[in-house]
Amino acid sequence: MAAIDQYFSANQTALNLRNTRLELISQNIANAATPNYRARDIDFSVAMKSANAGINMQTTNHGHMRLSAESMITQADAIVYRQPLNPGLDNNTVEMGVEQAKFGRAAADYQASLQFLENRISGLRKALRGD
Repeated sequence: MAAIDQYFSANQTALNLRNTRLELISQNIANAATPNYRARDIDFSVAMKSANAGINMQTTNHGHMRLSAESMITQADAIVYRQPLNPGLDNNTVEMGVEQAKFGRAAADYQASLQFLENRISGLRKALRGD
């Protein structure tokens, strides 16, 4: 079972991060009229590095790079505040058009991640059946 968990771990991490991004953008849209609300987003590459930092990798060659404690980042580092193009008078940084566009893109990215996962499951099924 550990091998199967490891086989799907990157897909699981990607789906979790994409879901978190959809939630953050949804919160931004919901708080579009809230004074002093700061729009947030997630830096996907930083979040993936954070998720992979917990993986204990063994070096098999003296030339391999080792992970140091200083290079580790937390997932909280991946959440960033968005800089508005046109800040509101009430210090709200949500721009509805930008948020809607980002939500559409994030939803498409989520669908793509689901498709990648489906392809991996299909490949595993074929391997188990001997196709």
